[in-house]
Amino acid sequence: MKQYILILTAIVTFTCTMTARADEPTGASYSLFDGETLNGWHVSGCEAEVDDGTIFLKSGNGLLRTDHRYTDFVLELDWLALDDQKWDSGIYFRCKLPEEGRPWPKRYQANLLKGQEGNVGGIKGATSKGLVKDGEWNRFKLTVMGTKLSMEINGKHAWEADGLEEPSGYIALQAEVPGGGQFKFRNISVTEISHESLLSKDDLTGWEGIKGDAASCWKVEDGVLAGLEGKGPSLRSSKEYDDFNLRLQYKLKPGGNSGVYVRVPEDGNHHGNGAGIEVQLLDDSDEKYAKLADSQFCGSLYKVAPATVRVSRPAGEWNTMEINCQGHDYRVTHNGVVIVEAGIEKFPTLEERNLKGYLGFQNHGGGVWLRNVRLGPPQP
Repeated sequence: MKQYILILTAIVTFTCTMTARADEPTGASYSLFDGETLNGWHVSGCEAEVDDGTIFLKSGNGLLRTDHRYTDFVLELDWLALDDQKWDSGIYFRCKLPEEGRPWPKRYQANLLKGQEGNVGGIKGATSKGLVKDGEWNRFKLTVMGTKLSMEINGKHAWEADGLEEPSGYIALQAEVPGGGQFKFRNISVTEISHESLLSKDDLTGWEGIKGDAASCWKVEDGVLAGLEGKGPSLRSSKEYDDFNLRLQYKLKPGGNSGVYVRVPEDGNHHGNGAGIEVQLLDDSDEKYAKLADSQFCGSLYKVAPATVRVSRPAGEWNTMEINCQGHDYRVTHNGVVIVEAGIEKFPTLEERNLKGYLGFQNHGGGVWLRNVRLGPPQP
């Protein structure tokens, strides 16, 4: 009988584990920290640096926040408090930017105060104790879906709760060094439940050449889409899309020139009546582009709406870009800064452009790399 009970317990445990795994949220997963730079993050009010593959919050009261806002997601990271007596910091999520004169947002925060690690203030039931290892690296897994949220600490269930009111916001690390000591963070990744990945790991599945063989000048390796130097077609998605939120990372060679095609027809047309739009990707700091028109700078809706701010990183570094399309309204966010907000009131020629079509990437001689290309519903 005892052996039977042990076998039955093992079967039930295995079944529950498999059910839990089947229920795991899916979406577009990627790293928020490359271990070498703070690209993809904005620093305010504090000193933050990369130290031996970690983010080191060194001094000040401030914030390190993501370029993107997030709706539903799974966030995983490791953290370490360097003070061995008392410590205090926090991990913000679905947060707004801090109000003028304040170092931190009002909500929401998974606390890193000693004795309250992982607890979320203002949310009933979002508390636990005894799961954190003092003086060691600890791992959080925070799942946020709709109004609900849950936390795992060091692989153990901590809590589940309900009551979130903000539908979207930034992910951010709180620096509270004067009162809470220094912290380090590593292995930071997110799964955007609201978005789906558009790139496979090792091939061009889901993409086609525009009037030519895509493989002649495009390849995917380890999840990175590379535009090879030389002649060949631009790239087009296999599916058409209407309203959406497109997010990606890109980098260019010195003097590099490419573009993101939005709602283009099969032939890739992005000029004039019945066409789609090209969002410019350009190393516009190169001297050969000294005489550009306003609507030709990086991030602009090409020959339609100019980027209001130039925030490109140097050639060879990764940039983030977000293109939000809803009806005739376009918003482009470049490295965490909104640089284009365009509609037919200010740019009437947008009314001539398609409201549905293909996505694509322009081949303009190669030297462009893209990764973490993902698509979701339009964002407010």
